[in-house]
Order: sequence, then C-alpha cells, then structure tokens
Amino acid sequence: MFIRDSLLGRLADMEFSSLLHDLHLSSCPEKPLPSPSLPPITELLSRLKENLIGPSSHSKASALIGRVEWLFQTADPHWLFSADGDKGWAELHAAYLGLVRALIGCAALPACEDDCGSLNAAAYQSVPSRAQPVCSALTALLRTLGNAGCPTGLLPVMAAHVCVFAVTHFQDQAWTSSCSRAAARSLQEALLRAGRWRDSSHLLMGGREGEEGERRGLLGEILDCLRPQITKDSWRSEAVKLVFAWTLLQVTRPSLSPHLSHLLPPSLLLSDHYKPENCILGVRCLHHIVLNTVSTR
Repeated sequence: MFIRDSLLGRLADMEFSSLLHDLHLSSCPEKPLPSPSLPPITELLSRLKENLIGPSSHSKASALIGRVEWLFQTADPHWLFSADGDKGWAELHAAYLGLVRALIGCAALPACEDDCGSLNAAAYQSVPSRAQPVCSALTALLRTLGNAGCPTGLLPVMAAHVCVFAVTHFQDQAWTSSCSRAAARSLQEALLRAGRWRDSSHLLMGGREGEEGERRGLLGEILDCLRPQITKDSWRSEAVKLVFAWTLLQVTRPSLSPHLSHLLPPSLLLSDHYKPENCILGVRCLHHIVLNTVSTR
C-alpha cells in the first residue's frame, strides 16, 4: 500500500511538472518541483486561460481542459486558494474568474445572425462534446473549493457564470446530448453543495432574513451575466431565452420586485416575438411577474 501510494504520488508530481513545463512555467518536465518552487497560483491560472482562449484544435482544447480538471482534483487546496492581503485576494478572484470564463468559452454556442434567426441542429453538433469536459473541470473546481470551506469571496465571483453555463447545457435542446445534460446537472449540483444552497430557487433568492445559515442569492449577478445578451439588438442566442425564463420562473415574491426593471423588458420582448414558442414563453414570464409582484409596484 505504501509503495503504491508513493508511486502514485510521484506520478502525480511528474504530471504536474509536465503541465508547468508545457505552460512555460518550468524548464524540466521530468523533475518534480519542490513545494517552495511552485509558481504563484495566479500565474498558472492566467497561463491556462491564455492557452484556452488561443487558437487551438478541439482535441488540444479538450486535452488541456482534462489537465485543468486533474489539477483541481489533485493539487494542494492551500496553494490553490490562498492569497496575501486585499490585493492578493483581488488578483486571485480575477484569475479564477478569467479561467472560468475561458473554460465556458470553449463550449460557447454559435450565435444566430439576428434576433429573428435560428440555427439548425447541425450548427450545434460539436457543442455537447465540448461542454462535457468543461462541466467536469468546473465540477472538480467546485468540489475542491467546497471541501476547502469556500475561501473568502471566491465562490460568488464565479457562481453566476457557472450557473448560467449549467442551465444552458442541462436543457433538452439541439445543443445538448444525454451525456452533456447529465454533466451539466452534476455541475449545478456541485455548485449548490459548494454554496450550501438547498436548491436552485434558494441559490437565486437566498435565505430569508434572520434564517439560520442565511445565504445570499445570486439573482442580481445572474441577470448581470445575461443582460448584455437580452436586449432587442443583441438577443442572438437561442439558449439565453431559456436561461432567462428558467431564472425568472423560479423567483417568487418578495425577491422578484427589486429586480423588476431588469426582468420586465426581456419578458415583453419575448411576448412580442414572431415565433409562437417564444411568444408563449414571454406570456408565461409576464404572468409569473404579475403573480409575484407586490401591488405597490
């Protein structure tokens, strides 16, 4: 047992050294680095981000995403999630947000030419196979982050982006498969566990004031993520309509009213859409708003 564990540990060290070498953060891929020689985690995260957003084949991107997943599964959590002082935490937050957004971008859906357009199934053919490894890497990050006790402010930095991505890919739509939907549902569950939210509604609205273990909701942050894509001139992703509706329909009074100015305009746009399915979705959203808005609004 001891020999096997020692061998596995050495293989992990060599794999990590190889990763650093490939990212030009060390000079020798065969020689494991001692802990004091590890690069700052922010430097590694930034280099991973650069490699993920640079021009690359699908196979190379998938391989790198797999190594990101392995990193979050095996690296020392103290090294992954530590920072010194306010400036250090700000840099760590920015580095993780950049990496999360780069990962999500690897499975981005193609955009329609305009808000009235739509894409055929062939346009989404490669999306499920790209989404699965991204879901796995983000799930590994959230599990390690949750086990580490979610160091100060790190989860809220990425949670809204992760939620939007998960909801996009667990929909039964042309851009998903049964495997990618399962991976996305696992990602959403990992997010809920990491943030200690009971369910998706709790994630959106948070706990009631005075409730034991009160958790802050992420509705505002999620709407901030969606807002650039839900105006009349920019609504060119079929998935965004569904993510917006999924979000809205889980929010009830009194949590809905403070966000009414950001929820009503997209709902009206949907209800006036030329496609019957979008029009019906918009009417559902408007009906939900009426039922869950206090009369003084």
